[in-house]
Amino acid sequence: MPVLSAVADRDDQADGVVQTGATTPMAAEVSGDDGGSQGEGAAGRPDPAQGVVPIGAVPSVVAPIGPRRRVLPPPPADRGRGWAVTAIITAIGAVVRLAGIGERSDGGTPLFDGKYYAIQAAEVLRNGGVEDNQGFGVVVHPPLGKQLIAIGEWLVGYNPTGWRLASAVAGIVSVLLIIRVTRRMTRSTLLGGIAGVLLICDGVSHVMARTALLDVFQEVFVLAAFACVIADRDQVRARLAAAVADGSILTHRAGIALGARWWRFGAGVLLGLTTAVKWSGAYWIIAFFALTVIWDISARHDVGIRRPIGAVVRRDLVPNIWSLVIVPSLVYVASWWAWFASETAWPRHTLVAVPQNRSDWKSGLLYDLAASWSNELWQWTWKMLDFHSHLLTPTDPAQRHPWESKPWTWPIGTRPVLYFVQGGSSGCGDGRTDCVQRIFLIGTPAMWWISLFVLVWALWKVIGRLDWRYAAVLVGYGAGYLPWFTNLDRQMYFFYATPLAPFLVIGITLVLGDILGRAAVGVERRLTSMAIVAIYVGIVVANFIWLWPVLNGDPITPERLQMETWLPSWG
Repeated sequence: MPVLSAVADRDDQADGVVQTGATTPMAAEVSGDDGGSQGEGAAGRPDPAQGVVPIGAVPSVVAPIGPRRRVLPPPPADRGRGWAVTAIITAIGAVVRLAGIGERSDGGTPLFDGKYYAIQAAEVLRNGGVEDNQGFGVVVHPPLGKQLIAIGEWLVGYNPTGWRLASAVAGIVSVLLIIRVTRRMTRSTLLGGIAGVLLICDGVSHVMARTALLDVFQEVFVLAAFACVIADRDQVRARLAAAVADGSILTHRAGIALGARWWRFGAGVLLGLTTAVKWSGAYWIIAFFALTVIWDISARHDVGIRRPIGAVVRRDLVPNIWSLVIVPSLVYVASWWAWFASETAWPRHTLVAVPQNRSDWKSGLLYDLAASWSNELWQWTWKMLDFHSHLLTPTDPAQRHPWESKPWTWPIGTRPVLYFVQGGSSGCGDGRTDCVQRIFLIGTPAMWWISLFVLVWALWKVIGRLDWRYAAVLVGYGAGYLPWFTNLDRQMYFFYATPLAPFLVIGITLVLGDILGRAAVGVERRLTSMAIVAIYVGIVVANFIWLWPVLNGDPITPERLQMETWLPSWG
């Protein structure tokens, strides 16, 4: 059964939307081709005398005729081909992400901030799930990300491959997820496959899947949560459509209870895991909660509920709070299981917000919040936040980190991060010993440099065409991006934008779907649009191949490095 759209999209989308009849609870379906209905005059207008009854008589109840609405078609029928495309592209992604994963290190130590997390992961293995008791404050994130890195170190040892194995797996799973969620959003296996190829060729996702940092775990968890939210949207509309068909929607003025929504529950679990990697996951909890509430209101409105807001408050709000607020909070607390079980973890049995430690706090407000409850985890949480809120950019430019960047540079990646540098090596030509090696965190320009154009198009589709798909992408991207503007004095780096990459890829893919148009268009139009899409995807792949040496640290000549450095700010 088709799934009712959350909004009445007013143009013919690339995903093949079609028109259907009435969708109100008691409405009979309206024919789309008969040019009129019973009781209409020659001009197609209702007969004003129809339905007139004698004085004192009770008129019969006439079912209201609802507006004609658009619906999304059912998922593609090529289920086998869809999974085959998913498996093949994911396998290609696995080869790309794992190729030479253990070849680069900084003199035998992890790269960049991996020096914190890979080492703490080894401590996690040694201490039964927790870091060493380090009172000097380098443990400033929840434990889950480091525990995941520890799995790789447990499997293959404390070496470059072990440090990065979990990150690579997260990167590979992200490719699988983006294929499936894009296919569901567009009802197109072709567009799902294109999204997978684009994510494979994204420089940010590639480099982060090959380093021992935490942000790639946020990327995979938030993408999985997003996929669950999209699946829940489809499921809700399918249940409401079935209730309209069998008449059960009439059982209550608020409509039917939707029953267990396991996709939404799964989204809550995954959002809790996102927050258990880094606290910035809480922004997606807020964003996806608001998004699902709006979609629930829209869904009930579309099936003819007269007061959809009240209906959602009655039927859906409390379950939504449970799934997308309480469940993530419980999952986050549960991620500290090893800390609760430890007797030596810092500060398992120490209150850090006490008067004798007041001088260690930079924020009086955070200190007061922490001191309001004599609980070790509560106080330690606020102490870590005190660290982050005052990790500021030095006012003296000479003391600033050379690869720091501010969020306004992230959409087009004008300031990358240098992870690895080595000179005076061989391997870039016969007899040459002046080869250089670099690993830059660079977003593939063929994708990241068009992000602002995608933003403008997405805003037009949301405001002008009420396209829920672009709205979902903007919410996911905005939740990971806009909060960074609240404290511009803080030190920031481009790798914070890692979870934005999947939403950028989905947005680009939706634009490509608009270029493709409907399958029913003329042959020339279809072939031209397919050629445009194919050329663009080819440019992205070629761009990624060209940047491969500086994404992986391969030896190249200084001249080639200069050609790889497209902007002065990359140097």
